[in-house]
Amino acid sequence: MTIADTTHVPSRPVTALGAQAPARVRDLRLDFFRGLAMFIILFAHTPGNLLSLWIPARWGFSDATEIFVFCSGMASAIAFGGAFARVGWFLGSARVLFRVWQVYWAHVGLFFATLAMTVYLTDLDITGQNYWGQLNLWPVFVESDKWENSNILLSFMTLRYVPNYFDVLPMYMIVLLLMPLVMALAQVDKRLVAAFVIGIWLLAQDALLQALGLGAWHLEFPAEPWSDRGWFFNPFGWQLIFFTGFAFMRGWLPKPPVTPLLFGLAAFIVIANIPLSNIGVRELELGWAADWRKANAALFDKTDFAILRYVHFLSLAYICWVLAGDQGKNLLARGTGAAARLREGLLTVILKVGQQSLAVFVFSMFTARVLGFVMDVIGRGVFITLAVNLVGCALLVAVAYGAGWFKSQPWRQKRATS
Repeated sequence: MTIADTTHVPSRPVTALGAQAPARVRDLRLDFFRGLAMFIILFAHTPGNLLSLWIPARWGFSDATEIFVFCSGMASAIAFGGAFARVGWFLGSARVLFRVWQVYWAHVGLFFATLAMTVYLTDLDITGQNYWGQLNLWPVFVESDKWENSNILLSFMTLRYVPNYFDVLPMYMIVLLLMPLVMALAQVDKRLVAAFVIGIWLLAQDALLQALGLGAWHLEFPAEPWSDRGWFFNPFGWQLIFFTGFAFMRGWLPKPPVTPLLFGLAAFIVIANIPLSNIGVRELELGWAADWRKANAALFDKTDFAILRYVHFLSLAYICWVLAGDQGKNLLARGTGAAARLREGLLTVILKVGQQSLAVFVFSMFTARVLGFVMDVIGRGVFITLAVNLVGCALLVAVAYGAGWFKSQPWRQKRATS
């Protein structure tokens, strides 16, 4: 079986209710777009990267973070939603807690590995730059009357100190912890899920609450004990996009119809957003757009996941969903020529990266800082930048295949009998 064989139907286990679970064919679009997001995240987090000027975030309000969280919601509906159906709420919740445990230690490992690496690169004194200082990790090393860091590592381990560069995985953990509650509400009435998710999202909108005189109701976690700075990614806001993907994959939300009118509306929203984007201000030099962005920043705020980010992402996602075709059939190569083989090879690689997103994400955040250092040393010419990014992409692919190999546990395979 090749990746082009989407007709393969794996056997399914018996559910907790005793019925055979319906067979599900893995939708190529999920892993494909999650894989693309991993490469974009690498480009975006590499310091001084020319490619970061042209990533999707520069063309609209939403960016690769929305892709990652939305697709994670869809993947969680398959991995964890199915567990709730098969073994019940208690063991389903235990399955989620085990994943949170894994993500927590991935977060801890990423932080300390990156910390050690940036200290080492700084001490090399090749470029004269302070690489841990670039990540604003001063509280780890420097005493100041501006912060209290006597228990800084304890604060980090208990998620009371969340540096900005290391804030995606904590957000993801909190969103996962909301899943058992969402599944419990779904057993009562799906409308309770909608009310809960939307209500929590509204309480995360600081600008809205301030305008209504309800600022004290704002839901957020403190990012450091010595200030009122909150997590850069507010999980109470970002859970909306996660559970939107979750609801689509669970069938709680129906698939949107494919119509010229809806496609045209989505395309209009995406195109109309370009003048208001970074590209509109930076490349098109639209002064009025810069003024609009400054006056209406709360409408596309990233921390609380404001409404225009949601609308833009859903519009863009709908366009990509339609263009990719049912189950991603339009992504598949056609023909037997060199171009078709190249396309199938690229698709295979992207899907593999998407399937191993946690391992690839952690590695990319670490590697991005190394790639930035490399370009600090050898320069940032166009060809050098492209070459460094290509090496970074190759490393992500290698990690994806390596993680997939380890997960397959080849040492446990039975020997074929003669």
